[in-house]
Amino acid sequence: MKKEDIKKVVLAYSGGLDTSIIIPWLKENYNNCEVIAVSGNVGQADELDGLEEKAKKTGASKLYVLDLTDEYVDDFIIPTMQAGAKYEEYLLGTSHARPIIAKGLVEIAKKENADAICHGCTGKGNDQVRFELAIKHFAPEMHVIAPWREWTIKSRDEEIDYAEAHNIPLRISRETNYSKDKNLWHLSHEGLDLENPANEPQYEKPGFLEMSVSPLEAPDAPEYISLDFEKGKPIALNGEKMSAKDIILALNKLGGKHGIGLLDIVENRLVGMKSRGIYETPGGTILYAAHNYLETITIDKMTAHKKQELAITFGELVYNGQWFTPLREALSAFVDKTQEHVTGSVKLRLYKGNIIKAGVTSPFSLYSDALATFDESDYDQKDSAGFINLYGLPIKVQALVDAKNKE
Repeated sequence: MKKEDIKKVVLAYSGGLDTSIIIPWLKENYNNCEVIAVSGNVGQADELDGLEEKAKKTGASKLYVLDLTDEYVDDFIIPTMQAGAKYEEYLLGTSHARPIIAKGLVEIAKKENADAICHGCTGKGNDQVRFELAIKHFAPEMHVIAPWREWTIKSRDEEIDYAEAHNIPLRISRETNYSKDKNLWHLSHEGLDLENPANEPQYEKPGFLEMSVSPLEAPDAPEYISLDFEKGKPIALNGEKMSAKDIILALNKLGGKHGIGLLDIVENRLVGMKSRGIYETPGGTILYAAHNYLETITIDKMTAHKKQELAITFGELVYNGQWFTPLREALSAFVDKTQEHVTGSVKLRLYKGNIIKAGVTSPFSLYSDALATFDESDYDQKDSAGFINLYGLPIKVQALVDAKNKE
């Protein structure tokens, strides 16, 4: 599509550094086009405060704020957690938020008859892929504008220069200019001193951590919690039934209080480079641990091992922006089957960044103390001799053949 044909653009708008300067940049470089800002509320809380006024002051004609929180939790977070999916230890907080935001962008773009969708993702990162693959799924003909692939700005310092020249208010300074992403599941930190893997994260520096505290500053006394699950989905915290979203929000407070869920990782980005980041995922880390604990007594060995293998693939699909694909849907169908008996209660002890197992029960438990006990049991130990003879038969045959050939 030619620039002169673009009259109306829907912008994925967060009010952060990138998208704050994109509104005037679009109007300057795309024939004073109409810019409609769209923010997907995935639980970033106070980051949405004052957003409409800011968007309009910088040139947007309107702002849509889409409440995606329940759908985000129920249709993206929980299925990923049930799969046990991670990407190199990372619990995918930014990754599974992008597809649902992109879906909302397309819905508004169609409603407003927009000519293009714009995002503020850099050409170095993963988010450009996640947004654009989702857009291709819902609107394969939609034109996409990615300013970082067009403009002459080369750094976040130059972005701040642009903002100052255009009188655009920012919530950050050059000294606190971390690249962050926040939602109800996590908070990520990248840039500045973190770009050097030799530097220790400043966990104790006031203002650095937002969802958590440093384990050094956590309470000296442990705290017990219980989580109830039904078919792999969390349904109650400490005996109180509540929605999965409310459980995550409550666990964020509990986990954050005890310094749980901090991850310092050098990850392998989709585009090929290594990138260092700090993630805060207090509630999610607890939820993953509790769910996995319950699965140890409710899923049989072969299914559990295959599920662990496929969790790697599931995590890669989410990380790489391939949520809306047949393979991800097929893997989710497999996961749903594995969760049929993942029902029960888990007890955990939280202490200075640690999650300590404190007991698990389920009506579908496959653990039999009558078989596993060291005391007298229902298990006939004589049976193992025949099993070992058959199980080891190939090894025995190979050894006999090798010995014969050596003579």
